[in-house]
Amino acid sequence: MKLKSLTLHQVSIPLVTPFETSFMRETEKDCYLVEARFDTPAGEITGWGESVTMISPLYSPEYVASGIDVTRRWLAPILFGVDDLTAETVSWHLRHVVGHPMAKSALEMAVLEAQLKLHGQSFKEYLGGVVDTVPSGVSVGIQDSVEETVKVIGGYLDEGYARIKLKIKPGKDIAEVAAVRRAFGDDFGFQVDANAAYTLVDSAHLRRLDEYGLLLIEQPLGEADIRQHSELAKLMETPMCLDESIVSAEAAADAISLGAAAVINIKPGRVGGYLEAKKIHDLAAAHGVAVWHGGMVETGLARAANASMASLPGFTLPGDISGSSRFFHEDITEEIVMHDGVVDVPTGVGFGVSIDPGKLEKFRTDSLEILPQR
Repeated sequence: MKLKSLTLHQVSIPLVTPFETSFMRETEKDCYLVEARFDTPAGEITGWGESVTMISPLYSPEYVASGIDVTRRWLAPILFGVDDLTAETVSWHLRHVVGHPMAKSALEMAVLEAQLKLHGQSFKEYLGGVVDTVPSGVSVGIQDSVEETVKVIGGYLDEGYARIKLKIKPGKDIAEVAAVRRAFGDDFGFQVDANAAYTLVDSAHLRRLDEYGLLLIEQPLGEADIRQHSELAKLMETPMCLDESIVSAEAAADAISLGAAAVINIKPGRVGGYLEAKKIHDLAAAHGVAVWHGGMVETGLARAANASMASLPGFTLPGDISGSSRFFHEDITEEIVMHDGVVDVPTGVGFGVSIDPGKLEKFRTDSLEILPQR
């Protein structure tokens, strides 16, 4: 395939309710989509990708404007120069540009979808997925009060979600977890996510979470603190899960060898793409480490791709693959529906969903067309 043009569509989609983590509060989903056109033996084919960068550099060094800029200045010109571009070679071609995994992932995703369309293949088939549905967990942001936390989680349990993940931070942790367990008991999967809000000094406080039978505690310490996570893991009974620390298969290997991760949250955008995410899945499976699929408040495009990735056999814990209605009144693709605690794995060619031009126009705030330099 030969890359012919790129259009980056910046969108802002209102959320059903604000989503608060330890580092920011979101009321809209701000991201950009990649529309890539290719010349192929079968004629022109369009592939779509989605960047999971946030509007501000608070979860990672990347943010929406930086992703657009590095794509325009550096990444796109490299890919335009490749005569036979494949999804499997995107990361190799972009290897000399340091960092920017989310921007690279969005481009790889667009190349991958076009390649799947060229071969008439679904993403699940390409990956080797083994199930038709995946359990659907939901991520609950930090609420204003303990009472509101219990009310919100009760609503999601009533909807049938297979697992609840609660965001926590200092001052919004033990009381909330205890209240949820008192209200709903121990017969549902419950985990917490700190988004690097604590330090090893807080270990005695964090050990209090061991009383509540949590599936795991996700990324309590800083991104660079793999060794300190291994120390904290020795002090806690709750299984240690890493998110922000796992930026590549190499980082996953280090975390596993140091005993820092009994569980890994795999997010393709964070690690540079779905193909790198597959490597982490395979590595973890070989070492007996559980993995689950994280979420970044994706639109239906990446949410559908995530469901296909989560159909691989190593994903033994419910992921953050909720229905579209969890976050959006309107999505930019067909709605991803949660039913009976699961989400169906798409079976159509490509990622199995399509961009709705009307919805894209409604939520688009800017666009940038990038063409090869003559």
